[in-house]
Amino acid sequence: MSKRDRASDRWLIEPGADVDLAKIDPRGTGGAPGDKAETRAACATLRAELDELQAKLMAEQRRSLLVVLQALDAGGKDGTIRSVFEGVNPQGCRVTGFKVPSDEERAHDFLWRIHRELPARGEIGIFNRSHYEDVLVVRVHELVPEDVWRERYRTIVDFERGLHADGTRIVKLFLHISADEQRQRLQERLDDPRKRWKFRRGDLDERKLWDDYQAAYRDALARTSTEHAPWYAIPADRNWYRDWAVLTVLVEALRELDPRYPEPSEDLTGVVVE
Repeated sequence: MSKRDRASDRWLIEPGADVDLAKIDPRGTGGAPGDKAETRAACATLRAELDELQAKLMAEQRRSLLVVLQALDAGGKDGTIRSVFEGVNPQGCRVTGFKVPSDEERAHDFLWRIHRELPARGEIGIFNRSHYEDVLVVRVHELVPEDVWRERYRTIVDFERGLHADGTRIVKLFLHISADEQRQRLQERLDDPRKRWKFRRGDLDERKLWDDYQAAYRDALARTSTEHAPWYAIPADRNWYRDWAVLTVLVEALRELDPRYPEPSEDLTGVVVE
């Protein structure tokens, strides 16, 4: 596939471009195959292709895929992981969630805990939150001085460039939801006994910082979307569209990698299993 023909380019944050999240409609459905039912059917087809491409990636054992998921609270990271990767072989797919750093993690540089969770060759690694927390939460809550978190943009770009050079394809997905959608989802968590365990009073404090987080995401996306590690801003108010968009991005990324089943390591001519 030519890079000019990628459907995923509609969500791409062009390297070097300014980012205005207010111009990206969180409820948008541009490019979808049809209505909700038709798009869900297209998702099933894409999941089947993702499964086949993952099998080839595992067999080839030469390269890896790193998927970075970032979103505001209730942005849909968990749901995306469940829906998009439901058919892949768990032996070759690993999910890592990054929460508040432990004492051990804080005793090292901010990328130390990231290095330990990177996918091996043949694997798909999925980060539920990531090293970007150190230019997002850290910035919004003023946990380090501005000159420290600003320097991390350059550190992150260099880090990801090195991963790419070593054979890791990086796809970074920002699940873009509206403030109204977040309010509704947080209320659903509070009202549903099956989801209430996910709700924290602190979620309401974080919600008050909405504008600060929008500014932090805007700068992070603009400063760290590169040719070797692009960001995609996915309209995520509608789960069915979000899943289709994420699947489209990932399948196209793996198609470009073009993993292939390796040839047998020995001559099997004439071998018969009796």
